[in-house]
Amino acid sequence: MIKQLSVFVENRPGSLMRVTSALTEAHINIRAVASFDTPEFGILRLVVDKPAEAKEYLTGKGFVVRIHEVIGVELKDEKGNLNRMLSILADGEINVNYIYSFVIREEKAPVMVFNTDDYDKAARVLKEAGVKMVEEADL
Repeated sequence: MIKQLSVFVENRPGSLMRVTSALTEAHINIRAVASFDTPEFGILRLVVDKPAEAKEYLTGKGFVVRIHEVIGVELKDEKGNLNRMLSILADGEINVNYIYSFVIREEKAPVMVFNTDDYDKAARVLKEAGVKMVEEADL
C-alpha cells in the first residue's frame, strides 16, 4: 500500500499554494497530487516521500490532515491498460472511490493510485490478473 495525505483546504486563492509552500519548507517531496472540491472547501490528496513528517508539519501549521492507504499499480503507457485494470476491479465487484495518476518516476511506468473499500480483495484480484502492484519503496 501507499500512504496518501488528504489535506482539507478552503476554496480561496492561494490555499493550495500554502500547503505546497509548507511542504517545501519541511523539505517534503510531492510525488503526486490531485485536488477535489466542493463549494466551501477542497481536499488536496498527495503522495509524498515522508508522509508522517508531512502530516506532523502541516498539522502544526493549522491544516487538517489525514493519512489514508491507497493502492498503486504500475500501468504501461499503452492504449487500453487503464480500462483493463478497471475491468479487473469491476469483475471482482470492487468499487473505486476515486483515482488519479502520477508519471514522474525517473523513466519508470506511470502509476495509477486509487481508493477502494476493500484493499485486500482489490490487491488479490489485481495480482491474480498480473497487474504490477507498487509499494512506497518503489516510488
